[in-house]
Amino acid sequence: MTQTSLSALAVSGGFQDPVLGSQDAFRAVMDAFAAPGTIARLAAPVEAPAPLAPAAAVFLLTLADADASIFLEGAEAGAAAAWLGFHTGASLVAAPGEAAFALLTLGSDPAGWGRFGIGTDAYPDRAATLILPVESLEGGASLLLSGPGIETVRPIAPQGLPAGFLAARAGNRALFPRGHDLVLVAGEGLIALPRSTRIAEA
Repeated sequence: MTQTSLSALAVSGGFQDPVLGSQDAFRAVMDAFAAPGTIARLAAPVEAPAPLAPAAAVFLLTLADADASIFLEGAEAGAAAAWLGFHTGASLVAAPGEAAFALLTLGSDPAGWGRFGIGTDAYPDRAATLILPVESLEGGASLLLSGPGIETVRPIAPQGLPAGFLAARAGNRALFPRGHDLVLVAGEGLIALPRSTRIAEA
């Protein structure tokens, strides 16, 4: 792809109304974190280059900014990096430990998630939020969530979770109040899994 093509992709396809679009998306994201395991539909019309799923693009447009840097896992992220940089003002970092948000690849190995910041006991908010694309948010093997925001248990059934996912999330939960928050994305849908959420096989 030429530099001209990259530049054209970078400046197109953001929120049609940046204020209202980001406000609506912010409410949807906050509701998703308040009720882990529910599927939020981020249907704001954006056109982001691959490998950005629509929900991942809207999530980052809403929360990333000049003070919240982004790490993109994988080699084919040139157009996505230019698009995010233009529309969010966030810096794209090469060092995983410097990222506030990390966009992972489909099938990302959980063994490598320890590269990202987990915050400290005094400043747990300095942990990275991981964004994991999956094949679908429904139709997979059932998992049971419990913890804050869930009255008893809440089932989810995403398809395409990587091997080692449950063990990685259990280890992350043991770090609380430190640890990563995780967001699953597929199409326009998003499921938030805060670090306080327990995940078990059904």
